[in-house]
Amino acid sequence: MFGIGFPELLVVLLIVLVVFGAGKLPEIGSGLGKALRGFKKGMSEPDEIDVTPQATVAPPKSQTSQPKQDQTK
Repeated sequence: MFGIGFPELLVVLLIVLVVFGAGKLPEIGSGLGKALRGFKKGMSEPDEIDVTPQATVAPPKSQTSQPKQDQTK
């Protein structure tokens, strides 16, 4: 689709060298490498289980403890 070959890659690298300078290139490369390693590690690890405590819900009150009514007539 984009057709990025060796000449195009060389031009992009030359522009990056001019913009950032030769001293910053090792730092940029190191940062990109760490980011890629972290991304790959995150994709390969299983999802973590959420162990945060949940709010407990009180059980409903039973209907056996209703007050007795007077039955005198």
